This record gives sequence, C-alpha cells and structure tokens, in this order.
Amino acid sequence: MTDAPKLIDPFARAITYLRVSVTDRCDFRCVYCMSENMTFLPKKELLSLEELDRLCTAFVDQGVRKLRITGGEPLVRRGIMDYFRGMKRHIESGKLDELTLTTNGSQLRRFAKELAECGVKRVNISLDTLDEKKFAEITRWGRLAQVLDGIDAAQEAGLRVKINVVALKGGNEDELEKIVEWCADRGMDLTFIEVMPMGDLGNEDRLDQYWSLKDLRARLEKTWTLSELSESTGGPARYVRVNETGQKIGFITPLTHNFCESCNRVRLTCTGQLFQCLGQEDEADLRKVLRDNPDNDAPLVAAIHAAIAKKPKGHDFDYSRQNVAGTMSRHMSHTGG
Repeated sequence: MTDAPKLIDPFARAITYLRVSVTDRCDFRCVYCMSENMTFLPKKELLSLEELDRLCTAFVDQGVRKLRITGGEPLVRRGIMDYFRGMKRHIESGKLDELTLTTNGSQLRRFAKELAECGVKRVNISLDTLDEKKFAEITRWGRLAQVLDGIDAAQEAGLRVKINVVALKGGNEDELEKIVEWCADRGMDLTFIEVMPMGDLGNEDRLDQYWSLKDLRARLEKTWTLSELSESTGGPARYVRVNETGQKIGFITPLTHNFCESCNRVRLTCTGQLFQCLGQEDEADLRKVLRDNPDNDAPLVAAIHAAIAKKPKGHDFDYSRQNVAGTMSRHMSHTGG
C-alpha cells in the first residue's frame, strides 16, 4: 500500500512526479528548443551525478513516485548510466513506480539495453518528421537514420516507445496521416504537442510555427474515428483511442486548453533550480541548499517543502493574433522538456 503523499501544494494537489534535466547539452539544435549557436553552462554550475542522486532520492523519500529524465539530450551526459543504475534501487525497493526518460533517440542504440536493465520500461522519443530533409532542417544537426535505428534498438530491448511530435505549421502538416500510420504499424502511441513560447523568440517566430491542435485533431477525424479516453496521468495530455488502429494519441495543448488543474509535477533543472511550473519564472535554488549541507538532508527536505508550498495554480501561456503572451526567457533545454 502506497503511503499518503507528503508533498501537497496550496491547491491540494499531491506532487508525485519529478522531471529532472540532467544536462543542457544536446547533439541536435531543434528550432523550437535551442538557438543554433548555444552557449552551454560551465560544468561547475551543473549538479554532479552524485548530487542528482541525492536530490532525487530526497524527492522519492518525500513521496515522488515517478522520475522522468530529460535534458537537453539526457543520454549525452557523460556517465549518465551511473545515475540510472543508482535510481534502480528505488524501483527495486518499491518506493518508485516508474523511471523513464524523454530522448531524441540518437543514443538509444548504445544505451537501450542497459536502460531496460535499470528498470526503465518505456521511453518518449521526440520525432517531428519522417522526412530526412525536413528532419535536418528542424533539428539543424540531426541524422534521421540514427534516430530510426535508436527506435529499433529501444523496441528490441523491450522498451515501450511513445513518439512525441511538436505540431509545426508549415513544417509537418503534410505528414500528419503518415506519422499516425507509421506509429500504428510499429505499435507505438503518439502525442502531439503545441509549440510553446520558450526561449529564443527573436530568432524563431513561434507565431509562424504555431499549429493549433484543435485544427490538427479535426483533420485526424476526417480519416479516423477517435474515442475519448477518461484516463489521466495528472499531466497535460488529453487522450483518445484511434478505433481503427487501437493506438492511443495524446494532445498537449498549453495554448488552446490550460491543463493545469490536475498538475502533479515539478521540474528540476541541471543546475538544481526547482521550477514549480513550466510556464512561470518562479524557482527555488536547491543546489545551494544541497552544497551548503553536504552531510545533512534536513535543510534540503525543508527547502523542497517550502518550494512546493509556492506552486502556482497554473501558467499564463497565450497566443493572441498579434503577439505572444506569457513567454519564458529560458530555453526548453535548460528547464527540461
């Protein structure tokens, strides 16, 4: 029997899900996530693997049941499998229900088998197009064949794969049906995500990229029958079942539907800042508490509870016809996808 949740925010939501960015670095430069010429953080600012373990363990001890590892690209962090091997103990003890990650798939041929051995059951893979030329344009540096091989490796290792697709007007509109059919043929679920106003807005125009998922879904319904699913993960996605294929499709719509009412998550950056909300600038500096108290977790636990007590009700993302409101100055690669 699961213990009663210990982390409760001001709106009576139990916080049981921690998303952890382990690096701001990536081997791609996706246009909606990073600048083409990124300046990355100095190593001393990053949490060490030992610090990541200690922080995540503190959250697990306070009732977090799910850890999702993100980046940047988490699998480019040197030694990252040491972290996964460490977290495996929480899966084996029953304290942690799920250890998973979001990845661009480029490194899965190297790591999929070991991830499975560490207790990872499924992965989310970001893939916005099946067209090699467009893939190179969206990711700037990307190699589609390497990602597709990584997906093969994940499925060979027994990992369940979900594909995350950012809906990009003028980018992947013409592939909508093809992507759905490709995922169905491979037994993979699929989530569509609206592009969010994060980061380098002067360089990439989010208004031009924005494709409403309301319009996307209407197009899907011209080809398939979609049945609403009542399930909720406490997260942003709303799910449907495609009757003809049996696959599940999620829609993450921060702009056409504010999804905050059931939010059960917080985000830890690779520098130890805890963001209580993806769409707000408020944060708590857990790195300082961690490093100021190397042999005492009590101040760290107190800081975690204090941060959760300040979790806002929701975010303020909004696109109007003329401008973008509620934008965030930080890049997605810093906060974690």
